Amino acid sequence: MAVTGGTALQGRAVEQAALDALLADAAAGRSGVLVVRGEPGIGKTALLEYAGEQARRTHGTAVVTTTGIETEAEIPFASLHLLLHPVLDRVDSLPGPQAAALKAAFGTGPGSTDDQLMVGLAVLSLLSELAADAPLLCLVDDAHWLDHASARALLFAARRLQAEGIALVLGARDGFDPTGLPELRLTGLDPDSSARLLAERSPRLGPPLRRRIMEESAGNPLALLELARTGDAYGLEPLPLPRRIQEAYGARIADLPAAARTALLVAAAEDGGDLDAILRATVQLGAESGALGEAERAGLVRVAAGRVSFVHPLMRGAVFRADSYEARLAAHRALADVLRHRPDRRAWHLAAAATGPDEEAAAALEQAAGRARERHGHAGTAAALERSAALTGDPALRARRLAAAARAAADAGLTARAKSLAESAERDSTDPRTRAALQALRARTAFDDGDPGTAHALLLGAADTVLKACEEGTGEVRVAAGMMLVDAARDAWQLGDTGRLREAADRLAALRLRPEDGLDPAVAAVTGAAVFLERGPAYALPTMRTLVADGRRNRSGAPALRINAAFVAGLVGDFDAGREISAAVAADCRARGDLGWLPLAHLTLAASELYLGRFRDAEATAVEGLQAAADTGQPNRAGYLQGMLAWILAVRGDEARSAELAARCHDHFDATGIANSLAWAEWALALGDLGQGRFAKALERLDAVTTGPAGRQIQSVYSAPDRIEASARLGLPADEPLARFTEWSDASGLAWADAVLHRCRALLEPDWATAHDLFGTAVRRHAESGRPWEAARTRLLFGERLRRERHKTDARLHLTAALDTFGRLGATPWADRARAELRAAGARAP
Repeated sequence: MAVTGGTALQGRAVEQAALDALLADAAAGRSGVLVVRGEPGIGKTALLEYAGEQARRTHGTAVVTTTGIETEAEIPFASLHLLLHPVLDRVDSLPGPQAAALKAAFGTGPGSTDDQLMVGLAVLSLLSELAADAPLLCLVDDAHWLDHASARALLFAARRLQAEGIALVLGARDGFDPTGLPELRLTGLDPDSSARLLAERSPRLGPPLRRRIMEESAGNPLALLELARTGDAYGLEPLPLPRRIQEAYGARIADLPAAARTALLVAAAEDGGDLDAILRATVQLGAESGALGEAERAGLVRVAAGRVSFVHPLMRGAVFRADSYEARLAAHRALADVLRHRPDRRAWHLAAAATGPDEEAAAALEQAAGRARERHGHAGTAAALERSAALTGDPALRARRLAAAARAAADAGLTARAKSLAESAERDSTDPRTRAALQALRARTAFDDGDPGTAHALLLGAADTVLKACEEGTGEVRVAAGMMLVDAARDAWQLGDTGRLREAADRLAALRLRPEDGLDPAVAAVTGAAVFLERGPAYALPTMRTLVADGRRNRSGAPALRINAAFVAGLVGDFDAGREISAAVAADCRARGDLGWLPLAHLTLAASELYLGRFRDAEATAVEGLQAAADTGQPNRAGYLQGMLAWILAVRGDEARSAELAARCHDHFDATGIANSLAWAEWALALGDLGQGRFAKALERLDAVTTGPAGRQIQSVYSAPDRIEASARLGLPADEPLARFTEWSDASGLAWADAVLHRCRALLEPDWATAHDLFGTAVRRHAESGRPWEAARTRLLFGERLRRERHKTDARLHLTAALDTFGRLGATPWADRARAELRAAGARAP
């Protein structure tokens, strides 16, 4: 409710100024977002109403609004539909894929084309289209009750607003997570403002009661006003604030006639506000349809445009407590009866009316879950199936519904909920295959939650369970067990645990999979990974290339296997293949709505782009991957992605931000034991030192990359040339890193690797003639490989050596080429070195 006098709010000058600035920015073409957060009754709605009034009156701004509705929180895109309903006639002006995605989300187009990220982009485009006519204010009240799909789409758009002239204000209680968006937290009014508000609204209050109300309300505006209406009723012992507010409403409800209370109860039960349904259900319960008017005249509800809304969300709780449990059940039954034309809402009312197992309600919810799934509303699917299971009497059917709920929760990125549901389903399930699938799901959530060790153990156990239950060993069973063991091997690699990796590889071999099972390339990669750690790349890389080739050919395979192929491409050094496979998987995931795989696809894509020297592309991909990981609840991917960003920042010379991200990688390793994040962190810090000429510090950090868990990651190979350069600068031997990189380079057979190897040998070669030939071969081999970062570094080092050997003309040729490439890559420290060397060689450096 608005605690205002006209448009002036008591005690909210600072908050009003913040909203005024946001609106002024929108009027000037700059977009902005603000989350107004606080407890119930603290004045969030009043501030949103103030913003709406100011926007219309002062700035000529268009205003669209929506409100999160508690009982629609599990219906995908319900709140988004309320927000965009007035402008849906403009959807066809959007690009085709965006328009199709939005129509599918709202059930007016084919569900199979639904894509939640595309829906978010469509929301952003539609709001931008509206703002092209005039500045736009979007008001979202009760954001804590937004359905998951609407919240995701709105927050996707919010994080990408820039210069469209859009202001987005969200009012929310604690529990709403707008990570990364600016917040304005409301606290209680100060004593002077509280006193002015009471004097304005309740001027006849006596001083003792005024003091008591101010003391007990703690500055909550709604509490101040509602407690003032009840006179001496609240002069007794104090109660917790939410209870006080609800009791204040309860006293007003008790004064209504019985028929009006019935209508109010039905409106509280049907908090979607459907006036027609509320009136018909009220009549069905024996009250007159006009009874709702009594509640409206009492100032408890508002009726407009075919919808009923309460003056404050807490009124609903007070209404429910004011009536009996039996009356609440009757209201839900009546609503279910009149909502037969809206099966999803009917299903939830049937469930609310159930007092025990109820297969009609359970089946209706399962069907509602199916409709939500078609729209890729995974959170809504999970909620409907979870409630359906709770109403299911048959243990086997309950376990099946719980298992489906767990899978939907995992797809929605609700890791903790998926884990809990899977554990509940396991307790009920007696079917071994279902239990094995649930263990695999728990492993997935464990890995996404940062516990690859537990994930590995669960997957091994799941593979054993499914195999023991199906002694006949059908192809389907072998493939299911094989996929679990492939994932177990992946977890072991992430941990750098040779023993666990070998165990998974041996169990895979014992399955005796056939070619028609389709897992031969994955098995070869797992075997190769184990051999890589045990015996070295010379024995492993030929076997691992099989999976990479298959990943390139098989563009319609399962995302898991194709992403594994992209990851292995990074191990064998075929970054072009890794980029091709990852980009195709990411595109397919967006097209099919398989959002759970997007963070991993972005991870492998960013790594390929980084190794290819496409730093801007890698940065954009990694940032998008971090957002996708946050959107889908996969914090486990963050360490890897932040490590790559730290590496890119080190190349650019932004040591402060690089160090900040590297510290997060260290924290991630400490929490999860995943060695990849540690390897990226140390390599990034070392690269920063190397670029600034701190060679001893760089060598110290690079030694850390090759020891412990990080030493069993591929970064220990790819950072070896940096370790060799630091050693050469310090006049130290570099036998171990040279042997390490030589073994991998020879096994890879790649031109870029051979070029870098010749550079490393040239750095360590004291004889100038020999070093000259080695550098020359490196430059020629780089011309065949297309990795600009490595080619430029070779040219820089060659130019430095040429200058020292007094071949300044030749030195200028290589240094100029290096400077040009470093400039295009944004590699500032290396560009500075090339520029200094050019000046020393007698040239004017640009």
